[in-house]
Amino acid sequence: MDTFSTKNLALQAQKKLLSKMATKTIANVFIDDTSSEILDELYRATKEYTHNRKEAQKIIKNLIKIVMKLGVLYRNGQFSPEELLVMERFRKKVHTLAMTAVSFHQIDFTFDRRVMSGVLTECRDLLHQAVNGHLTAKSHSRINHVFNHFADYEFLSALYGPSEPYRTHLKRICEGVNKMLEEDNI
Repeated sequence: MDTFSTKNLALQAQKKLLSKMATKTIANVFIDDTSSEILDELYRATKEYTHNRKEAQKIIKNLIKIVMKLGVLYRNGQFSPEELLVMERFRKKVHTLAMTAVSFHQIDFTFDRRVMSGVLTECRDLLHQAVNGHLTAKSHSRINHVFNHFADYEFLSALYGPSEPYRTHLKRICEGVNKMLEEDNI
């Protein structure tokens, strides 16, 4: 029995192509303006924190690759019913993360880095569980790279701290996230 499948080949090609093309210009085709603005601010905050432009670019590029690959898998009906349930739990957890991030920003003295880090870690674990059979080890390491950076206690403390430029970055990130919540895009 020949196991060749053009559908599988096309899906692999799409994922590979997206990996190679995950630039800001291409991302703008797939990602709306609000999401793009949030990614820009996450990049700026990450660059400020790491003092490394290349590392900040890599983190955001990996985030874009993950989002784009999830979109390809979802649009092509690649998730099993069980994986769709996990993806729904992931979506709800991301919604909780967004509301928590905005709430911590809006209400003074409520920020708890353990809570934020914990929710990010739960999101990472759910995502790994959902895409386990669909993505390569390299893609799984990208997921770890992104979530481990954003869940880092020190990064979160700097981002939610009182000093500039983090305060401005956080304000813009939360404005964008709040807009997405209002439009039910998260």
